[in-house]
Amino acid sequence: MSAARLRLGVNIDHVATIRNARGGAHPDPVKAARIAAAAGADGITAHLREDRRHITDADIAALSRDIDLPLNLEMAATDEMLEIALRHRPHAACIVPERREERTTEGGLDAAGQHNHLAPLVRMLGGARIRVSLFIEPDVRQLEAAVSLGAPVVELHTGAYAHAVIDGDTERTDMLLARIVAAAEAGQKMGLEVHAGHGLTFDNVGPVAAIPGIAELNIGHFLIGEAIFSGLDSAVRRMRALMDQARQAGLAA
Repeated sequence: MSAARLRLGVNIDHVATIRNARGGAHPDPVKAARIAAAAGADGITAHLREDRRHITDADIAALSRDIDLPLNLEMAATDEMLEIALRHRPHAACIVPERREERTTEGGLDAAGQHNHLAPLVRMLGGARIRVSLFIEPDVRQLEAAVSLGAPVVELHTGAYAHAVIDGDTERTDMLLARIVAAAEAGQKMGLEVHAGHGLTFDNVGPVAAIPGIAELNIGHFLIGEAIFSGLDSAVRRMRALMDQARQAGLAA
């Protein structure tokens, strides 16, 4: 079954990155979330990292309390993050790989290789009525692991595709896009809700947004960067329009 309307989740992590560069309370991630909501976002995503380099515990508490849109908490598979998720009960929790030395999340979670470690976290999050998502590579083995774990949602890592577009490598871009298309189709057939994200921009979002099997895109760093030049409202509205145009074209094809 195709998702007719593609949802947009706006990641507001790097609003907090800018705030933390000077300290204090400005700019406020909650204010950014409200602007994104008014501009057409369907949800807000925030990654609470172990080192608290951008989003903080106080931000998660404020977002949980003060925004009307569903909150998607990106989290590492640790006892600390599980406890925080169970305390705040966000709409969704996306389990992502996390290494202290990385600047951003690089690559997908090895759900297949970490099955036994992930199983109790997925079970406890689901038991708290938190929708569990796994951030994985577009690979059938990882999709099968998500099904085995009982996670209802997967988010396909689009970073390699995004880098190939930037590099101008058309052959690699086409190959990586085909992997995403195949994974979205396979995930749907397995009964998973399929999302996608990482590295998506105005220039590369169209082909991914056109994939009928994808229900949601999560986009953050690019939108916050564009907000410096055009404002966050404008950036989100333009992304929303590009996604809608591509989805309509994909469904018509």
